[in-house]
Amino acid sequence: MLNTSTGQSARDRLLTVAERLFLESGYDKVSVRAINTAAGMNPAAVHYHFGSKDALVAALLESRMAPVWQDRLSDLLDRRNQGWTPAVGELVDVVLTPLADLTSDPIGRLHVQLLARFVLGRSEMEWTSRWFSLQPWVALLRAARPDLSGKEAARRWILAFDLILQSFGAPLTTAGTSGTAHVRTVRAFVTAGLDAP
Repeated sequence: MLNTSTGQSARDRLLTVAERLFLESGYDKVSVRAINTAAGMNPAAVHYHFGSKDALVAALLESRMAPVWQDRLSDLLDRRNQGWTPAVGELVDVVLTPLADLTSDPIGRLHVQLLARFVLGRSEMEWTSRWFSLQPWVALLRAARPDLSGKEAARRWILAFDLILQSFGAPLTTAGTSGTAHVRTVRAFVTAGLDAP
């Protein structure tokens, strides 16, 4: 249903309101009821449109973050399909550069913190965006390192993403997580791990 005064669908309104409330109060302090009330909707709206608070967060993250990486990932995959062989450092840059940019902004930092919370917490999220799938990253790493099995490439990416999200998804009290020196250190470490013999 479209809200004619704002031009937003009910689903989009819930995402916008949830994002604002999470930014103001933090994920743990915002209830489904608070989201529904602030959006001016009935008490079951979040469950109707998303199924749960966690599924709402997954939809929020995909709607806000997938566009940041989707073009970069599509470009890498297109280039790979044309015969290009990626360097491992290039793959790492595609992940790190947008994260560094996002964490320099309060709303972007919120998105990264929510992503870290759910990925590192191994929450069973249903992602629909290709960026949130491990498979394209495994295929690209195997193109750069054909000696790696699919399982080994997947294990390396899981460790790499855990480290990256731990590093960039830290609470605001952690200083220096978006500075150039920090990004350079994380890049060197992750690249070495993915490219290890």
